[in-house]
Amino acid sequence: MTSSVPWPDETPWPKLDTGTAHSSRVWNYLLGGKDNFAADRAAGDTIVRAFPDVVRIARLQRHFLAGAVRYLASRAGIRQFLDIGTGLPVDENTHGFAQQIAPQSRTVYVDNDAIVLVHARALLRSAPGGAIDYVEADVRDTKEILSQAGRTLDLGQPVAVIMLGILGQIPDTADPGAIVARLLDPLPRGSHLALADGTNTNLGLTEAVATYNQNAANPYHLRSPQQIAGFFGELRLLPPGVVSTSRWRPWRQDIGGGQRPADAVCGIGRKA
Repeated sequence: MTSSVPWPDETPWPKLDTGTAHSSRVWNYLLGGKDNFAADRAAGDTIVRAFPDVVRIARLQRHFLAGAVRYLASRAGIRQFLDIGTGLPVDENTHGFAQQIAPQSRTVYVDNDAIVLVHARALLRSAPGGAIDYVEADVRDTKEILSQAGRTLDLGQPVAVIMLGILGQIPDTADPGAIVARLLDPLPRGSHLALADGTNTNLGLTEAVATYNQNAANPYHLRSPQQIAGFFGELRLLPPGVVSTSRWRPWRQDIGGGQRPADAVCGIGRKA
């Protein structure tokens, strides 16, 4: 296994803000990871006390990531992945799922949390023949993301853009739909978007997120399933469309809770 993340040794390590909860670290905590701090654990515990099913939502999103990337690499023939808002994995991540199918797959991760950068520097390893890179950028800065991703990806060939839980961190005033469009518009036909986000379909979750937002560095914005589906714009939705994360690919029976709906939706769209 070889690393393909080219950081010079003299590049300074980022300063971590450990006193304020950050979404990527809270999510890591909910998934049972260890890359988090006391503020993140306290925020996570607050959400769990108010809405225990949030742990299931987090796990379902991880199952969707694995299934979506494997589907895109196998059935859609995608060999390039742009994972925006990657967060902190607790096991396998996008490049690993893709390279299980096609070792030559190339993945670029994008995040703006300092601890994610530290994690990427230390742990990201590619299979021989593939490649991995990391871009430190805000999801709103689409021009910078695409410019930096172009160091590793051939943006003239189809790319799968992965956006799990990231658009919920963007307020309506920043027009998340326009952000998606700016990312997908320059990409060629055959590119895909895999997207998942939490929904405002449960009062308990809505109240828990409101409490979390009071002390979070990145407030989360729950939306209706219809609003989230609208982010796909004119992309052609692949079956089964935008559905509860517990019901995507219903032949999967290994997820706790069976087919009970979760207060989060997901889907994959293809650029025709």
